Order: sequence, then structure tokens, then C-alpha cells
Amino acid sequence: MTGPSGARDPGLQPERTRLAWRRTTLACTVAAVLAARTTLHGGPTTIGVVACALCFLAWLGFLALAHRRIRALAGAPPAPLTPRHAVAAAACTLALAAFAAAVVL
Repeated sequence: MTGPSGARDPGLQPERTRLAWRRTTLACTVAAVLAARTTLHGGPTTIGVVACALCFLAWLGFLALAHRRIRALAGAPPAPLTPRHAVAAAACTLALAAFAAAVVL
């Protein structure tokens, strides 16, 4: 919706988006911790340690992207998410899901 000056009024949408990024970061953290716990439960193995390290790296990548996006949403008009960052966030999420699934199976 535009106001009398033609500027877009985002309303609460940036706040909802910021909260969604925080929820997703929390979900990724839980998935990474559960994957590490499952892997190391029976004793550390080489493959398990490598899987945990890759899972941790994917989590760190997503955490960095989410933090950057949350800070960008705090600006006066929030800057749009660039395609490069969107692809990186999706890749980190998919990698974390794949590592977590591989650890469980």
C-alpha cells in the first residue's frame, strides 16, 4: 500500500520476516545439535566426526546469512534479499537437512 507521498508502507512485514529468520535459525540449531548428539552417542567415528564438522559448517554458514539478513531488515527501508544470499541460505538449509538425515540413517 502506498501513502500520499507514493512511498510504500511496509507495516509489520519486516518485523514478521525478522522473526521468521530467528525461528529458522533456532530450528537449524536444534537440527545441528541433534545430528551431533546422534552421531557421537555410540562413540566418535571418523565418518561421524566428519559429518558433524560438515553439519557445523553448514550451520555456521546459515547463521551468518541469517544474522546479516536480520540486520538488513532493521534498516529504514529494508534492502531486498539478493539472489546470491537466497541461494546460499537455501543451500545451507538443504545441506544441514541432508547431513542430519544421513546421520540418522
